[in-house]
Amino acid sequence: MADLKYYDVILQPVVTEKSMEAMSERKYTFLVHPEATKIQIIEAVEKMFDGTKVEKVNTMNNHGKTKRRGMTFGKTAKTKKAIVKLTEGSKDIDFFEGM
Repeated sequence: MADLKYYDVILQPVVTEKSMEAMSERKYTFLVHPEATKIQIIEAVEKMFDGTKVEKVNTMNNHGKTKRRGMTFGKTAKTKKAIVKLTEGSKDIDFFEGM
């Protein structure tokens, strides 16, 4: 298991049409560190955004794709995406309000 601090867990928010529609259900999507666990993601969201309380977390691992340029082969980086559902009494994440 990786020794990650809470500020290293969340890399960036995912802003797509599907993730914006899920915000009405209090679900927020983030790109997270590939070795982060669900417990680390919960702690990071609750510490970074004041007043939030996480109900559950769903994660998805996306493996790197094989790419080719001429004769050489390479792979893109693997990523991990987390969908965080907040509780009913929790405060919304203000970062997404202006989007």
